[in-house]
Amino acid sequence: MNKVILMGRLTRDPEVRYSQGDNAMAVARYTLAVDRRFNRNNDDQTADFISCVAFGRSGEFAEKYLHKGTKIAITGRIQTGSYTNKDGVKVYTTDVVVEDQEFAESKNSAGSGDSGFAPAGRPAPAAAGDGFMNIPDGIDEELPFN
Repeated sequence: MNKVILMGRLTRDPEVRYSQGDNAMAVARYTLAVDRRFNRNNDDQTADFISCVAFGRSGEFAEKYLHKGTKIAITGRIQTGSYTNKDGVKVYTTDVVVEDQEFAESKNSAGSGDSGFAPAGRPAPAAAGDGFMNIPDGIDEELPFN
């Protein structure tokens, strides 16, 4: 089984190209910075930088919605390959071919560090001194369950 699950932030905006032909397909390439859980061998590097490629609709999604710093979760598969560069040197590649990608944080928390969720048009409830969120009065009518 070849299955990869990653969560990290884009190091730069995706690079998107379109294939040639009658059925042009989007090909988006981006690098995902994935934090390491712990540091081995006193290495200064705290993240791994994983090359990802998304095809078709996933590539179009990346072009439209993803940008540098966006935190996403992806699933996909590892794909290795090789090519000979213009100097005649064989270069080996390892990419994650993206099968699914989704946002890993809300738009609000990406910019402000706040993870509070609020429905559209309503400010996020403030946290009380005890660390719990204050629920506004009258919200019971809007809940889909009781």
